[in-house]
Formats: sequence, C-alpha cells, structure tokens
Amino acid sequence: MMAGSHIALGAAAWFVAAPRLGLPALDPALLGLAVFGALLPDIDHPKSWLGKRLRPVSTACATLFGHRGVTHSLLAVVGCAALLFSQNVPLAVTAPLVVGYLSHLAADLLTPAGLRLAWPLRGTYALPLCRSGSPFEPLVVALMLSWAWGSTSEQINWHAGLRALGVCRVAAQSWPALCPPGPEPVAALPRPDLEKTLARLRESSQTLLARNGMRPAAEPAN
Repeated sequence: MMAGSHIALGAAAWFVAAPRLGLPALDPALLGLAVFGALLPDIDHPKSWLGKRLRPVSTACATLFGHRGVTHSLLAVVGCAALLFSQNVPLAVTAPLVVGYLSHLAADLLTPAGLRLAWPLRGTYALPLCRSGSPFEPLVVALMLSWAWGSTSEQINWHAGLRALGVCRVAAQSWPALCPPGPEPVAALPRPDLEKTLARLRESSQTLLARNGMRPAAEPAN
C-alpha cells in the first residue's frame, strides 16, 4: 500500500490496541511512534517515503535484502515480539512501534504482491483485497480507520490541553468554567529521542556500506 495508507492504518491499529495495553490512544508521542512503526518496514526501499529520508539505511537494506525481504517476513514478526516483551525498553515505546509495524505487514498482505513471510524463500503469501494505489485502496483504509476510531472510548481532553499550554494560569480567574479542576497529574510517559536513534541508524548503515565497498546514494538537493 501507499505511504499515506500505512500512516492511516498505523494510527487505526493504535486506536484499537492502546486501550487493551493500558496506554493512551491519543497521546501524540505514542501515536507518532505507531505511525513511524507503520512506515518502518519500507526502510528496505530507497524510493519509499521513509527510505528517501534515511537514504544510507534504505540503500544498505535494499542492497542486502531487497524490497519486501526480511523486513516483511516472519523474522521481523519474531523481532517485534522480542522487542515487545523486552524488559530493557519501556512498553510505552515498544508497543506503538510494534503495533504500527505489524499494521504495515497486515496491510501489505492484502495486496496481490503479498509478503515473503518465509524469507529467504521466494514464495509469497497474500489475501489480495486491493491493489496498491488503486481507487479501492482509500475506501478500504477509510473504512478501517472509521471503525478503529469508533471502537476507542477515549476522547480528547480539551481542558487538560489548555492546562498543559498554560492557558488556565492566565484565564482561570476570569473564566473558571474554562478550566475546571482536573485529576492529579501523572508521571509523563518517556519520550524516546528519535533524532539520536536515526543518527545511529545512519552511522551503522554507512559503516556497513563501506565494509561492502559501496557508497550511499547522494542525498537529494533541497
């Protein structure tokens, strides 16, 4: 499927999974991680949305494994399970990444190209519901997103947002109804440093390419 469809389906999957994991479905950081996870399998395609932005990494993955190779296989699913049950990384980080990642695999499984689940074997598995980029794809995505949004009971807390922005400190006395007393603040969920993670990925891929006598493709001009 296209990048926009994967983003929407990653968010939809998180709306459904988050309440069952005891995590907030509408937390911006967690939702962002789910969306990032939904784009992550296409790191093996230099022309994908994520591949263009992480060119050295995507070039290395495409050269070594090809598109829809190991990142779209059962090995990747096993890796997701290991990450999810790891005690070294908080669940608030691993859960949205894994949910988004698996949503990508499920979406690609619905296209005629399917997945090489048994990679490195060449056989593909598919439940061809819609062709990638076809007019039917947005309809399928819209239906799934609508169902997922309707299945979550979590609502946007506008009062909490106003308090977080500091509006209540200024307007509480003039408009007390605008900022009613809220629950005691809870500890903030850990925010992963994505910039450092991406920098490490770039360094690792450049080292890998250098060891194999290859050069990363030149970055596109701004």
